[in-house]
Formats: sequence, C-alpha cells, structure tokens
Amino acid sequence: MLCREFMYSRITREGLSWTEVDTAPPAAPGTLAHTALVLLKLGDELENIQPHVYRNIARQLNISVTMEVVVSDAFLSVATEILSLGITWGKVVAIFAVAGGLAVDCVRQERPAVVHTIEESLGEFVRKSLVPWLRRRGGWSDILKCVRNVETRSQTHWLSSVVLTWRHLVKMIYIYLMKEL
Repeated sequence: MLCREFMYSRITREGLSWTEVDTAPPAAPGTLAHTALVLLKLGDELENIQPHVYRNIARQLNISVTMEVVVSDAFLSVATEILSLGITWGKVVAIFAVAGGLAVDCVRQERPAVVHTIEESLGEFVRKSLVPWLRRRGGWSDILKCVRNVETRSQTHWLSSVVLTWRHLVKMIYIYLMKEL
C-alpha cells in the first residue's frame, strides 16, 4: 500500500499517468494513511534538498527501462547499498524516493507496466530487509516521530505542488515560444 501510494504520488506530481485506468490507490485506513502522508512529506523534503539525486534515476544507473528484470535488479542493488551501513528512517525514505524516481522514468519512457515491477520489488525489499527493523521500532507508525506537525506540512505540500505545476507550465510555454522563433 505505501509502495504504490508513494510511486503514484510521484508520477502524478510530474503530470503523468501510470495506467490506462489512472486511478489513485485505495485510501489507507487510519494510522496507515497518516503514516503514508508523513512518508510522502519526508520524501518531498529529501527530494527538494537534492533533486538531482532523485531524478533521472535510470540514466544515473545507466540502465534501460525496457527490461523489467534489469530495472528490478538495479533498484534492489541500490536499496541494498543504501542500507549497507544500517537502517534509519532517512534511508528508508531515500529508498522510496529512488523507487518513485525510477517509476517516473519508466512512465516518461512509455514503459508504465514496469512500474508494477518496481512496486513489487520495493514491497519485496520492505518485507525482506525492513520488517524486522520495523517490528523493533513498533511498526510504520514510528515514522510519525520524525515530524512535529503534519497538518502545516500538508499545506506546504499543496503549495509546493502548485508552484511545481506552474513552473512546468512556464517552462513548456517558454519551449513552445522558442520553437516558434
């Protein structure tokens, strides 16, 4: 659920569609929904701090998104490397951000079916590598300790989405006008 919601948010944030029937993931119940919101907000902050790290992931990894096994193996290698010196919430968020960036790359390169492979790979990685750590910390709700006030960040997230959309719109208008000259 968290995997799908995170990747879906990244794809839609870029103004892209994931599937032919582009629907949002089902709403998460109670605490999980709040946890998903915090994960998304922390992801936003991380990606804003170092956008070059979490964009064009496929190019940075020097892989083609045409082969699902290549994408899956590359993602799992990066995720394993991120956790090689231990697990922290920051590293967990970074893994989700890599998966989200890779999902955006797949959709942009007209390979939306590969997004499901990334979702499955992320889910598998969470089950195999993070579940014991999560259990020791009391579950996903432990991430809530990473933020003080999600509500104000929710407004910031909405505002940043609007600003990002306007920035893309202005960029597209500029490109269009330059072609006309």
